[in-house]
Amino acid sequence: MTGWLWVKLVGNFVNLSTLAGFLVAGLGRAKVTRGPRGLFFANGYRLGFPIAGAFTIGNVVLSKHDRSYFDNELLLKHEERHSWQYLCLLGLPMLPLYVVCVVASWLLTGDPASRNPFERLASLKDGGYVERPIQPMTRTVTQAFSALRSRPKAQ
Repeated sequence: MTGWLWVKLVGNFVNLSTLAGFLVAGLGRAKVTRGPRGLFFANGYRLGFPIAGAFTIGNVVLSKHDRSYFDNELLLKHEERHSWQYLCLLGLPMLPLYVVCVVASWLLTGDPASRNPFERLASLKDGGYVERPIQPMTRTVTQAFSALRSRPKAQ
């Protein structure tokens, strides 16, 4: 590992984001293994939230999929960029900032990633996202309520 990768590895332990990632992995009963470039993979994550193929907390990349899911080099680069974002934002403050950006992106486009600066800086394409255009917020809200109304009712 290069010097900067060591800085990220140690920094994300010190700012507690990697430890939070291990905690979430444990709660989700994921199997943690060492990955490349100072990352850890937490595969077999069983909690239903967040809804994503993979997500990163500190240097821990979590996924419901098996380890071969990270054979996709572009996806791995995307998730590693998120680990740098945790370092730059001093760790856990990234979580509420990320949520605010998800909401803003959803209101603007109907999609949680398209206008989310964290996802854009990590490369939408590398993360497997399709960029959606900005649309009127009334359309986004109408679509959301239509989707809620069309869901089957619990018995």
